[in-house]
Amino acid sequence: MMRYVRLVAVLLSVCGGCVVLNKQIDPTQELAEAKVRPGITVLVNDSIYLIRGKRIGLLTNQTGVDEKGNSDIDVLRDKKARQANVNLVQLFSPEHGLRGTEDRPNIASGVDAKSGLPVFSLYGEQTMAPPDSLVRGLDALVFDLQDIGTRTWTYVGAMVYAMRAAVRLHKPFIVLDRPNPITGYIIEGPVLDSSLANPNDPAPGRPGLAFALWPLPLRHGMTIGELALYFNDVMKIHADLHVIPAAGWKRDVWFDLTGLPWVNPSPNMPSLHSAMLYPGLVAFEATNLSVGRGTPEAFQHIGAPWLNAAATVAILKDRQIPGVRFFAETFTPVNPTDGKYGGQSIPGIKIVVIDRSALQSARVGATLLWAINKTAGSKLTIDNRAFDLRFGAPEVRAALLRGEDPDELIDREYKSAYAFREKTREYLIYK
Repeated sequence: MMRYVRLVAVLLSVCGGCVVLNKQIDPTQELAEAKVRPGITVLVNDSIYLIRGKRIGLLTNQTGVDEKGNSDIDVLRDKKARQANVNLVQLFSPEHGLRGTEDRPNIASGVDAKSGLPVFSLYGEQTMAPPDSLVRGLDALVFDLQDIGTRTWTYVGAMVYAMRAAVRLHKPFIVLDRPNPITGYIIEGPVLDSSLANPNDPAPGRPGLAFALWPLPLRHGMTIGELALYFNDVMKIHADLHVIPAAGWKRDVWFDLTGLPWVNPSPNMPSLHSAMLYPGLVAFEATNLSVGRGTPEAFQHIGAPWLNAAATVAILKDRQIPGVRFFAETFTPVNPTDGKYGGQSIPGIKIVVIDRSALQSARVGATLLWAINKTAGSKLTIDNRAFDLRFGAPEVRAALLRGEDPDELIDREYKSAYAFREKTREYLIYK
């Protein structure tokens, strides 16, 4: 049962492969800073009846904090929660662990040193659902993880799997919403090819795809709470779902204007700048190019020992891609968790965002692949399926490698992104 949804009428316009809300914005003027209260604050101040007197399980990590930086774990054990007889008894952690420091598979369960609460890891070889044996002893399951607005984020898969676990045991599922850091204003294709998507829970002999659940645009323009409402409906999960909104957020507000503290959502997402470019660069994880893991600027540059950075940058500058500039550089990955070129000073391409309102990260990624392929030839190697699961469109990848124009290819993708926004209007909480 869907407990919270506010219908928002959204007018749209199309801009070369992306969809934006139809309003006039002076790109030289930043929005005034918003004072946003995340879902955890709204829950304890305005909706604590949902967890009053209940045994609670909490799926969270280091991103689950209030506007003052206090952990959800502490907030749900403080004086106000105790007065409401809230009993937090179990923690669940996603990929990267409860504190967000692990970048490896098979993260162990354990005990949270600060709170003394048991922590059950939901990340082995892949993202998993909370086990029924643990959910059975709860009165409600609470979810609070920071999404970054990109289809490939495994925390969304953890949410969907946990929703289904709550349904199996007839428990309420409470999502504490947070802003989309890269705004809910721009939507970019490609939409994930439906033949690649896998919304099903992982099972023995049948791996899940927590990062490729559903035919969403690469940059979906929704919050994790809005995605919960959408998936609960279209996947026919039928959870007793309560989405607690982030008060004070509007769709066109970037994270650094919310007044909320930035907490790295993963070990290789060190800044909002990285999050802006991540949608366009994540597919290169499936190539023999480094995306800067092991550097302070992951997903802000790309490189390899064989890359002719100067020649590639010269081609890129001729494209005049909106919102970004490219520069040849060298960088050195230090203990990169992807194992690429650790300790080597490698030629690279630095991507600098000069106008984030004009940035189309999918266009950046497509043009990078096209240009690098032109200068590298057989030196560039790609795991096609892994690339496609992230970028979303096998036919676009193949066309780029044949040398077809990246702008024309990305421009064709706007129709599917527009159609997605049309289908999701009723699930949008924020204006």
